[in-house]
Amino acid sequence: MFHLAANTGPRPGLHPGQPMLDEMDVKILRILQQDCTRSVADIGKEVGLSTTPCWRRIQKLEEAGVIQRRVAVLDPVQVNAGVTVFVSIKTDQHSLAWLEKFHAAVVDFPEVIEFYRMSGDVDYLLHVVVPDIASYDAFYKKLIARVQISKVSSAFAMEQIKYTTALPLDFALRQARPPRPQAGEAHAPERNGTLEMKRR
Repeated sequence: MFHLAANTGPRPGLHPGQPMLDEMDVKILRILQQDCTRSVADIGKEVGLSTTPCWRRIQKLEEAGVIQRRVAVLDPVQVNAGVTVFVSIKTDQHSLAWLEKFHAAVVDFPEVIEFYRMSGDVDYLLHVVVPDIASYDAFYKKLIARVQISKVSSAFAMEQIKYTTALPLDFALRQARPPRPQAGEAHAPERNGTLEMKRR
């Protein structure tokens, strides 16, 4: 399975230089988030654009950083990384030197696939994947050997209820202008006065 990493940016409130997405952009992004290996011609046919204008829109989305990269999404069980652990970290160290050391240490571990600085009672949250408990214990020992941490709490996921890499795109249209065809765009033919589009 292939995955598109998209960045629609925070809304409401556009930042300078933040791209303004329209409904056609969002339709294209929805398709790409599900399968970015689909051909431009196939995507254009589904959203009602000819191939060249569709390709131009995708290029602009990439250039603007909305589409950050295209990657493959792997099955963690088949690559022996099927155990998910959420690691909560509290620290009484807040010097710049400690923060830089801690950040560098965490980034070095391939087991950590997400890393957040948090508000509230927990200072940091790590999303860790490993083959088994023994592998997590080895990871934990390597982590605390590299940096001083006051409190670590680990929670093992028993069952994955939902997982998706697709971002919600409805928010991207909250301040968008009404969709307008870009220069040179040719939409699908209309029937009975309405634009006919194929829907998934």
